[in-house]
Amino acid sequence: QVELVESGGGLVQVGGSLRLSCAASGRHFSYYNMGWFRQAPGQEREFVAGISWNGSNTKYADSVKGRFTISRDNGENTVYLQMYNLRFEDTAIYSCAVGNSWGPIVRIREVDYGTWGQGTQVTVSS
Repeated sequence: QVELVESGGGLVQVGGSLRLSCAASGRHFSYYNMGWFRQAPGQEREFVAGISWNGSNTKYADSVKGRFTISRDNGENTVYLQMYNLRFEDTAIYSCAVGNSWGPIVRIREVDYGTWGQGTQVTVSS
């Protein structure tokens, strides 16, 4: 049973930057694809970014392409989400999740992910 803990959220002005971290327990972190999702107040949870087990493949929601970068350090059992040029509409609780896929394909559906972290709040003010 892998456990995920997100950190790095906070309050930032429009145009600012944040780096989120997701630390995973256990020795099998490197076996799994990983993803970031977010949920804004009153909204459904949506896919943000995903990364394959070895970091070779990534996928992003259209709304964050060119602004967010997902990466991972398997030696540190950590996945990151670097966010630049933040917008008001990026305000949400950001959660990382363990993908069910072990292959090179990065999935975007919630059903394709298993264990979830509890999330970290990102608030972008204007």
